[in-house]
Amino acid sequence: MFKNYKKLLATLVPASVLVSVPSIAMAAAGSLDPKDYVGISFWIISISMVAATAFFFLEAGKMTAKWRTSVVVSGLVTLVAAVHYFYMRDVWVATGTSPTVFRYVDWLITVPLLMVEFYFILAAVGLATIKVFWNLLIGTLVMLVGGYLGEVGAIDSTVGFVIGMIGWLYILYYIFAGDAGTAMGNASEGVQSAFKAMRLIVLIGWAIYPLGYLLGYMMGSVDANALNLIYNLADFVNKIAFGLLVWAAASSESAKG
Repeated sequence: MFKNYKKLLATLVPASVLVSVPSIAMAAAGSLDPKDYVGISFWIISISMVAATAFFFLEAGKMTAKWRTSVVVSGLVTLVAAVHYFYMRDVWVATGTSPTVFRYVDWLITVPLLMVEFYFILAAVGLATIKVFWNLLIGTLVMLVGGYLGEVGAIDSTVGFVIGMIGWLYILYYIFAGDAGTAMGNASEGVQSAFKAMRLIVLIGWAIYPLGYLLGYMMGSVDANALNLIYNLADFVNKIAFGLLVWAAASSESAKG
């Protein structure tokens, strides 16, 4: 089984690196403007996501069976993000407009996966329930749907902001005071430490997203530069740092056997 797993990694890692080849749109657009800080951030993050993907996939093979899935999911999060960031950077460099659809397609896949990580952490120590999974998933969908409808103009931007905030606050309640938070009382010190750090990322790191929405859509006019620069920073912190915390917990627990 492990041999097959390594073969899968050998296929996925080169595939993730392959998307780093500059696209036709980038070639047509010419060199990246050194003053285009948003475009530069797209480039840095896209490469960082590829590097993180390779790291997580290669490290997953070192983990015990119950932790391997968590580390692989971290790699899937950064892989999906990397692919979408290559598309998003092309849209930005070629048109100077926000790649809203690509960004939300990315989030629709990666954000629920990040919430599922909480479930996997609990499952690894025998504390997961299906109720935890569904509550976290529903909270993420409410948050994303509200934000998307507000950004594309399907509903008022303020209404979309409020709906998205409700979803986020529900997630915070559930991982701090709800079943997902209280279930960690019997976990090992290493797992509890990682879980608490992951919660802080959702509390503090995810706060960057509504800040971007606020500055981008609710200040009288749409500011694409502020919106995308802040969103890019948030993705860099929340996807890669979140995955590193999962990896740290998995490494610590796997070392104990």
